[in-house]
Amino acid sequence: MPAQLTAETQIENPRNYSEATVLTLRDLLNSGPTIVPDPKRRGFCEVHGDTHIYYIHISPVTGNILLLAKWPSEAPQRNADRTA
Repeated sequence: MPAQLTAETQIENPRNYSEATVLTLRDLLNSGPTIVPDPKRRGFCEVHGDTHIYYIHISPVTGNILLLAKWPSEAPQRNADRTA
């Protein structure tokens, strides 16, 4: 995973997530998120944000990122349970 995205790094969006989702992922990647490599698939990983987890593939050839999935993170719910 590159430490910082460059302006040339493309985030490919084959599932047509909103532009806001792609921008949020780009910002997240630039801020040094928690990244969990997929132990079964080389180049695939989860990127953990405050409210969502993104499943991406990083091309070993181009360095471009393929956004494959997004789902809500459980962390906000756990924090809400603790305060209730």
